[in-house]
Amino acid sequence: MAQAVVQGIMLGGVFAVVGIGMSMIFGIVKLANLAHGEFFILGSYLSAVFAKMLGIPPLMTLIIIVPIMFFVGYFVQAGLVNRVIGRGDEPPLLVTFGLSFIIANVLLLLFSANPTSLKTTYQLSIINIGDGSLIISILYLINFCVSVAVIAFLGLFLKFTFVGKSIRAVSDDNAAASLMGVSVNHTYNVAMGIACATAAIAGVVIGTTFTFYPYTGSEYLLVAFGVVVLGGMGSIPGTLVGGLVFGLARTMGSEILGTNYQMMIGYIVLLVMLIIRPQGLFSR
Repeated sequence: MAQAVVQGIMLGGVFAVVGIGMSMIFGIVKLANLAHGEFFILGSYLSAVFAKMLGIPPLMTLIIIVPIMFFVGYFVQAGLVNRVIGRGDEPPLLVTFGLSFIIANVLLLLFSANPTSLKTTYQLSIINIGDGSLIISILYLINFCVSVAVIAFLGLFLKFTFVGKSIRAVSDDNAAASLMGVSVNHTYNVAMGIACATAAIAGVVIGTTFTFYPYTGSEYLLVAFGVVVLGGMGSIPGTLVGGLVFGLARTMGSEILGTNYQMMIGYIVLLVMLIIRPQGLFSR
């Protein structure tokens, strides 16, 4: 049971970085980005390409793919989503829904339907604690630390930088922010860029842990929704806690009921949360 709890905490940190971009866009643009899962998988495939091309570890590819994904998100928001914002709730959803299909099919065309994973030199390395009574995977530990560092950095960025303050101002009241000289559309673009950049980081972290396919994005989109709903829409600390809860529910479900039911327990916890506190743990 202790092994399941430790593994659930580390997996929860990874799930939190999966959901952080979704939470950010929903809190700022008020948009449920249905292409978030595909941005995530796009980051995984870009990492696989650059790792093979340059002969570097997957984590080092983040130096290249994070800026690439930032600009992808920026121009998607500027060229597509901003054009339909203000025309009702459905057009932005349809744009992101269509974009998810386009990205998934392009990835399928380029990389086929074969499973892919990101290989690391420490993939099978472990730490034994208490003469083997508790085993910690080096891979899970590194991915957990990367995920928590990303979330902490994003929280500090939004709190202390001028761009971060502009983003929070637009999130609170975009009309008042516009009157104060903040460009709302540009802020939306930057927010989507940051969300895609964090999705790329999540894609690398997950890609080193599990195999992925061109259509895996829909699976992790559900995980992102679950994490964001548990933590509270738009709350960065809440996203971290939501990820930990979701990760613990998954590993405890696997420990109690078996591997086939691990996701079911996570979604049961999600349904209970929707009944008890539908706004999430840390919503404001």
